[in-house]
Parts: sequence; C-alpha cells; structure tokens
Amino acid sequence: MVGLCTKWLEKGVDSMRVIAGEHKGRQLQPVPNRLTRPTTDKVKEALFQMIGPYFEGGACLDLFAGSGGLGIEALSRGMDQAIFVDKHPKAIATIYENLKTLKLQDYAEVYKNDAYRAIKAAGKRGLSFRLVFLDPPYEKFSYEELVDSLVEHNVVNEETVIVCEHSSEQSLPDSFGSFTCFRHETYSSIISISLYKQE
Repeated sequence: MVGLCTKWLEKGVDSMRVIAGEHKGRQLQPVPNRLTRPTTDKVKEALFQMIGPYFEGGACLDLFAGSGGLGIEALSRGMDQAIFVDKHPKAIATIYENLKTLKLQDYAEVYKNDAYRAIKAAGKRGLSFRLVFLDPPYEKFSYEELVDSLVEHNVVNEETVIVCEHSSEQSLPDSFGSFTCFRHETYSSIISISLYKQE
C-alpha cells in the first residue's frame, strides 16, 4: 500500500483548495513531505455531498489531520469549531499556516498529539463532536479501536457522523458497536469512504 500511495503522490496532488462555503476556491498548502496522503479535491467534494454539504454550527474533530483540509472544509461550510490533531511537526506547521491564511485561527485548535491521547483529552474537557474524520495511515490503525475510544470518552453523540477514509482494498464492517455504516463509496482504485452514525 505504501507503493500505491507513493505512486499516487508522484502523479501530483500539488494544489488543494476549499471546495465550497465561505472560503470557496481558496488554496491550501499541502504538507511538504511524501508521507502524508492528502484527500483530493474530487474526493473531498464527493465526501461532503454524502454527509450533507452545509452545516448549522457544531464542532468537528479532524484526527490524522495532515494539512487540515477536511476540518477547514467543514468550517467553511458552516461548522463553528474544528480541532485538528496530528503527530507530525510538518503537518502541524501546515495546519497553522492554512488556518492563518484563511483567518480561521479563532475557530480552531491544533494539537501535536497521538490520536488516542487527543480523544481522551477531548473527553476530559467534555467536548462532543458532530463530525469526526478518521484518515489514519492505511493498515496502521484499527478503525474499530478508534471508534471504541471515541465512544468510551463520550466525545460522540446521537448526531455524530464518523467519516472513515480507507484503502479500497480494506473492507470495514457494517457496524462498530452502536455506529452503523449508512453510506460507502469507492473512488479510483485507491480510496474508499465509509460513513457511520448511530441508529
């Protein structure tokens, strides 16, 4: 899978932009390395059409955030707050740069942290998210364990949608506990999106 991701990056995701909302058309900087796998504009646009393209407030959690493109898109489309988490310094620096460019610093928090520690910290603060993005390095994290952690620390609720971006070669289960997959789409030969919410 590393080979597939590298091949994809060589084809070039050299520019990213905000697709819709207040900041539509604004350019975003990618993370300056070959290890981060950005979500392409095409996939991002399709993803938000699947979720419901606009929001009336709420907060989102962008784990494994990379450049922050998904959380920034959610802010542009009407969410009140986004929390970005990544453990790589270059990713954190890129998120800060993109937020500053769009003047979104007041609506965001950025943490250099492990995903599980970040979820636990959010739970201690009593935070609850309407939207959670899970886009970990393929095959290196258990989506089930991530969702279990979200539930354990009470950072999800009956309205939460969990977005799992994963390899098209990887099949995710129909449910993670009380969260059931209500939509699944595959894009190209590499990426699939599975959406979960509570019944």
